[in-house]
Amino acid sequence: MMRNYKMLLAYDGGRYNGWQKQGNTDNTIQEKLEGIVSALAGCPIEVYGSGRTDAGTHAYGQVANFHMNWEGTAEKLMDCINEKLPEDMAVLSLESVSPRFHSRLSAKGKIYEYTIWNSKKPPVFERKYVFWCEKPLHLEKMKEASQAFLGEHDFKSFCANKRMKKSTVRKIYEIQFLCTEDKITISYHGNGFLYQMVRILTGTLIEVGEGKRQPEEISAILAALDREKAGFTAPAKGLVLREVFYGEGREENDSDY
Repeated sequence: MMRNYKMLLAYDGGRYNGWQKQGNTDNTIQEKLEGIVSALAGCPIEVYGSGRTDAGTHAYGQVANFHMNWEGTAEKLMDCINEKLPEDMAVLSLESVSPRFHSRLSAKGKIYEYTIWNSKKPPVFERKYVFWCEKPLHLEKMKEASQAFLGEHDFKSFCANKRMKKSTVRKIYEIQFLCTEDKITISYHGNGFLYQMVRILTGTLIEVGEGKRQPEEISAILAALDREKAGFTAPAKGLVLREVFYGEGREENDSDY
């Protein structure tokens, strides 16, 4: 019987060329999954992700779905997939869902997290998952600047795709800062995100923290609708897709990221 399966995935994106399969390489998350699921099904299977995470970006809570004829239980299918996945990828849960469910089109919101290592001491054991910023950051100014991002705005200044034809309007519900002795983790909860948007938002906030920009400049950057006005693009390795939301209470979006 053909069923629609929803999977929750975790992966270390460090050695992959992002989520989306590409014609010039098979080293993508989607390609790896499709190869395994297709082999189990005995026919080509397409796996749809909730968003196209960049090359080097990680995920604790990527959601994907695929349609497959499978006679066993969802748990057995999950075990079969995990047996064949490389050690830097894992299916955390798998369940049969409504045929109408689509991991991207049904999504209502996402949480991305970006982690900065703010210390003169190198991040020896966490170097693959954080952006090292040696200069002390002014946290309160970063928090103040982040408030200008809340709500619905045209985030064209924070989109790396200059040929974007779809709407660049997105809504950010909440931005939180979690700080430990050496780490600053910024959490972004929104209804969808543009190409490299979270990394550009973070780069801009880092420049505020370094004193290169002032918090009151953010509104003007948003209004400019010009990528050149915003800050640098923070490296992908500090970014992780934490959670994807479905169900009531959030707006449906057409974001691919």
